[in-house]
Amino acid sequence: MTTNSLFPKRGDVWLANFDPTVGAEIKKIRPAVVVSSDSVGKLPIKLIAPVTDRKEYYIGNIWHVRIHPDSANNLTKVSAVDVLELRGMDGCTKVYS
Repeated sequence: MTTNSLFPKRGDVWLANFDPTVGAEIKKIRPAVVVSSDSVGKLPIKLIAPVTDRKEYYIGNIWHVRIHPDSANNLTKVSAVDVLELRGMDGCTKVYS
């Protein structure tokens, strides 16, 4: 993972604004994992997956990938990456990587 970048790199955790949304889509400003390859295009649009609270009832969901807090991602609790909610996005605000 890169640590000193002005642009999102694959594997980085950035803070992203998921609003506006429609229906049950994940909302608000939250951490997100950059999924897209660093070599894809010159546009600043990245494919990202939101990070949400880890709940016990997520255990059977194959699209909720558990992620543990560590110094690389700066998360404060065990969380889940919701890969069902992948989104192309521009304008992520880097909070941590």
